[in-house]
Amino acid sequence: MGGKRAVPVNIRVIAATHRNLQNMITEGSFREDLWYRLSGFPIIVPPVRQRKEDVPALTRHFVAEKSRELGISMPPSIAPGALLRLMEYDWPGNVRELENLVERELIRYHGGQLTFESIQLNEKEKTKAVAARDSRPHLPMKLDEAMAAHISEVLACAKGKIHGPGGAAELLDMNPTTLRWRLDKLGISYRRRERENKS
Repeated sequence: MGGKRAVPVNIRVIAATHRNLQNMITEGSFREDLWYRLSGFPIIVPPVRQRKEDVPALTRHFVAEKSRELGISMPPSIAPGALLRLMEYDWPGNVRELENLVERELIRYHGGQLTFESIQLNEKEKTKAVAARDSRPHLPMKLDEAMAAHISEVLACAKGKIHGPGGAAELLDMNPTTLRWRLDKLGISYRRRERENKS
């Protein structure tokens, strides 16, 4: 730049910024000629809060990537409903915040499914999430989500009891061992597992 002799090069420059360079040109804080040199093929990537539909794919990608980095041979599955909670969050820290959240979950991982319960929605986000759920067309739940909801209701009716008369296994007409395996698979807490986690 600024020279008199042409120097042949074979390179591609990729520049990224979170700032609005065109506004900065107007304000006089960014050189217009540099903008024209850089903006050969601009790609605008909206923040995560404006593309919530990408959250499940991004989450699964980071789970696989961070599991590799942390030496977890089999990436854990994500609990039913957890992805919906992540999609309802506004992500002020954008993709980096999501990546860091996944890494924290995996560092604390001790088996079962990832629940992302550390995400706390504020009142504004809860209101927006309820409004979004009410406005979108009703879609059938995935099988695991429907099963988790039904088993959770039965478990509540049985007051957390699994085995014996009036237990969830009896109400569901299931073998108690099979039910406990299903609860572990779906990431649903129950008395024995809570005791095991505390010990």
